[in-house]
Parts: sequence; structure tokens; C-alpha cells
Amino acid sequence: MARARKGFSRSDRLADQIQRDLAELLRKGIKDPRVGWITITSVVVTRDYSHATVYYTVMEESKRELTHEALESAAGYLRSELGRGLSIYTTPQLHFVYDESIERGLHMSRLIDEVTSVDKSRAHLLDDETADEGINEDDEPVELGPDDVEEEGDEGRKA
Repeated sequence: MARARKGFSRSDRLADQIQRDLAELLRKGIKDPRVGWITITSVVVTRDYSHATVYYTVMEESKRELTHEALESAAGYLRSELGRGLSIYTTPQLHFVYDESIERGLHMSRLIDEVTSVDKSRAHLLDDETADEGINEDDEPVELGPDDVEEEGDEGRKA
């Protein structure tokens, strides 16, 4: 009989712990000037805990390659520091991958904004054209008198 899963798997919990510990190590432990403002977006650990893929972003696009080189050169140090804090038999090897999902999301958001602004301007133009077509200069407004308007409950009184 299959057991019901409780919460996250151990590899998910380990990935979350690695993410927190790496963020702290990058903030306090790395003295390399090439490592600037880094955000660890996610960590994925293999089932056997031998490898961890660390996804990150940087604030300055121009320092993307320098940051990657710095992280790759510091991978051994970061792994040894992680091993001191984690209670697992083997500390995973760290593989750093630049996370482009945020940039893709911003690009898609800009494209959507452009399309909606074009649609709004087209709709505004169409509204102006239909409004001009529907009004004739010869038409006069119709005024309603008090006898032309029925109030609620007055349907049976007029006969």
C-alpha cells in the first residue's frame, strides 16, 4: 500500500537549505570583487544529492560573464562551506546557471503592453469613426414629458 506524501521531499528541502546557505555565503563569505549583486533564484538537487544546479541572476547585465567566472572559481570553496552546515553524507557539486526567466518575463510583459496600447489606440479610432457615422446633423434631441415616463407600479393605473 502506498504511503501518502507529507510536504516536500527531502531533495526539495535540501535544495531550499542550499539556496539559503549559498545566499548567506555569497553575501558574507566571498571576497571576490567580480561577485556583485547576485540573487539565487532556485536550486535543483539530483535525486542522489551528488549535483546541485544553482540558478542565479545579476543586477548588472554587463557583469554577467564576470560573475559566472567568479562563481565557477569559487564553487569548491562554496561547496566546502556548505558541507560544514549540511547534515548529509555527500555535499553536492555546484553548477551555476544564469536564470533568464526574469528577463524573458520582462520582455513578454513589454510585448503585451505594446499590443494592448496599440489595441487601445485602434479601439479609440474605431469609436470615433462609429460615433461620427451614427449622428446626423438633421436629428434633433427628443425631450420626454412627465406623462411619457412611467414609474414603478404605474402600469395598471393608466387606462
